[in-house]
Amino acid sequence: MRCKTIVVSFLLPAVLCAGCASSRKLAVVKSGAYAAAIRLPEEKDTAFEDTLFSHVGRDADTLMVTGLDGKEVFIMRAVKDTASGEMVATEQLDAAMVTARFRNVAERNGFVDIRFQVTVPPEMTDSRWQLRLYPEMTIPPELVDLDDIIVTGHGYRKAQLRGYEHYQRFLDKIVSDSLKLIDVRSLEVFLARNIPQLYAFRSDSSYVSDEKFESVYGVSQRQAVEHYTNDYLVWRNRRLGSMREKMWHRYVKSPIVTEGIRLDTVLRDVSGEFVYDYVQRIRTRPSLRKVDVCLSGEIFESDKRLYMVPKSPPLTFYISSVSTFADTSRRYLTRVLYRNVQIDDVRRINFRAGRSETDEGLDGNAAEILAIKTRLKNLLEDETFDIDSIVITASASPEGRFRNNAELSRRRAESVSEFFSRYVEYVKDSLRREQGLFISVGDDFVESAMKGPGRPRRDIRFLSRSGGENWLELDRLVETDTVLSAAERESYFALSRIEDPDVREAELSENPCYKHVRDSLYPKLRTVHFSFCLHRKGMQKDTVHTTAVDSVYMRGVQALMDRDYKTAVDILSPYQDYNTAVACLALDRNAAAYGILEKCDKDANVNYMLALIHSRQGRERDAVECYLRACEQNPSMVYRGNLDPEIADLKRKYDLDGQ
Repeated sequence: MRCKTIVVSFLLPAVLCAGCASSRKLAVVKSGAYAAAIRLPEEKDTAFEDTLFSHVGRDADTLMVTGLDGKEVFIMRAVKDTASGEMVATEQLDAAMVTARFRNVAERNGFVDIRFQVTVPPEMTDSRWQLRLYPEMTIPPELVDLDDIIVTGHGYRKAQLRGYEHYQRFLDKIVSDSLKLIDVRSLEVFLARNIPQLYAFRSDSSYVSDEKFESVYGVSQRQAVEHYTNDYLVWRNRRLGSMREKMWHRYVKSPIVTEGIRLDTVLRDVSGEFVYDYVQRIRTRPSLRKVDVCLSGEIFESDKRLYMVPKSPPLTFYISSVSTFADTSRRYLTRVLYRNVQIDDVRRINFRAGRSETDEGLDGNAAEILAIKTRLKNLLEDETFDIDSIVITASASPEGRFRNNAELSRRRAESVSEFFSRYVEYVKDSLRREQGLFISVGDDFVESAMKGPGRPRRDIRFLSRSGGENWLELDRLVETDTVLSAAERESYFALSRIEDPDVREAELSENPCYKHVRDSLYPKLRTVHFSFCLHRKGMQKDTVHTTAVDSVYMRGVQALMDRDYKTAVDILSPYQDYNTAVACLALDRNAAAYGILEKCDKDANVNYMLALIHSRQGRERDAVECYLRACEQNPSMVYRGNLDPEIADLKRKYDLDGQ
């Protein structure tokens, strides 16, 4: 007992001391003296990076470039003079650290990497605390929650694990094996004394059905087991099972979260600053110019929130994209317009055996006829074309005599022509009524007056043709059929040497493949072919050369503006022009872009993109020269250069703004 007292006497001051220290630390945090924050990663300004120097000359930090006027200009690596504040050439280089709240980031392949650091001062960390940090990104107009960062004190995590241990011990009390709820010993004694035959099964693997058991012993196995089941244990087990959720909340006050977490780290030593490098890749979108990142958070002790970390000032990332160099001017193609145009349509209109009447109610005909009616109505209402004639050709399958099939095809074509000629007249009458056309009926229609542009034509000719037996289509169907074997197809085509179609069909009927050909392929031969012969309204010449927007090219330009660069390259590659180079440059295909740009007129945009390529490939002299030329041609490139890291590095390195 004395020993226990001594232990407590040592532990209690320690606990109290830790609690007091945490309280004082929390008071300091609440005062606003310290806060978790985000900052740009500290990186060396490339204008001051160490390079190889020569004691003989200044080749390593001196450039000679040629301007548009042909004059040579010497440009030396420069730093700011601390006395005068001016940029001067020097050989002594010192490191400079970036402390700004904004940065220019370059887009690559339609993505941008947003890099920032999350910092936590030691004053905001405690062994008993958990700091939950919530970075968020504004991608106008959306606010996007990024993955959380959790900084957990060692003591806090130990408490979490203890809670899980307590809960697991509770779960271990719940009996999952129902046999443990049975007084097995008493049951065995009962069986051994009263029904030894059953007890023998204790060491016997033989199966005894419940029906057999009951017939021999008068009770079922279930009844016997229930008799020796401990009802209290069953009640206790059920009660424990119903308390799972309650005990979870009692023991696990602060669950360890794994979903939506970028980092969950446990700090054992809270004496130093915590720094986490955060990288978030985002897909760019049209008109996206900048992204803001902020940070907020909470401090917890167990399940109690001690403090809400206020939202930090934003970091701003300005996104530069070469897609802004795209030329969105419309591109045109030279097109040849023909006065006369023919549109073909093949429909499968069914007829009754040996009959020629067009029956709209026959199976399958309604949809086919509706499609032709729709096509006719659209052509009659078309503002570009007039219908001159409609040629209707009906074809038949080969069964029966060739001459009879030819005649039947002719009659069917005439029937279809008559059917649709009536529909055409109906549509034209409707159009006349809609346009305010007054009609007097005599021997013929007399158009006495008309309102509105154009008038429906009456003189559409319907020409009927007999297609006869459609052997050519049958040959095509047999060749592509997947049911027929190679041997069957070969035997079919062996019959093609027979010139007489009736003899050929008779020989085919003896072929083993005939049943499949007749049942599956013959119906596909009973078609009606429509040829709509049109002419352009108001056009006198047979051909006219005109221009039209190149829709394919403009689709590629739109993909470029939407920053879908792969699609843009796929579409624009055949053109090998300026926009193709822009798309290639966006995908970092610098060699391909360079090959195209070298053939283009060297305007400001072309020179600027050449500067980007040279910079990426390490040719600084060429990069500076092209950039300065671009600025001479278009002064706004001076400011554009601040957005592209490759150019911004050169500007700082050689003080190009001062040139």
